[in-house]
Amino acid sequence: MKSVSATNARNQLFDLIEQAGKPGSFISITHRDLPDVVLMSYDEFEGWIETMEILASPSLVEQIQNGLNEMSAKKKTSLVSIKKKLKM
Repeated sequence: MKSVSATNARNQLFDLIEQAGKPGSFISITHRDLPDVVLMSYDEFEGWIETMEILASPSLVEQIQNGLNEMSAKKKTSLVSIKKKLKM
């Protein structure tokens, strides 16, 4: 991860925004030689938020684990069955 001081970040802000906009790119901005904030793309940020929301929900984690277990056991579920489970 690239790291820049707050002073340099101020001077290079538009370049840093462009760099951070690339997938998987994060830039640490330091203040008084200590990491203070991280600059990342909005898409990356949304992905992190979504992941944290999922991990905070035990029922969603369980559903994901069940799905992974079914896939590894090569169990198939029909679209009709999925729609019934989702009450669609």
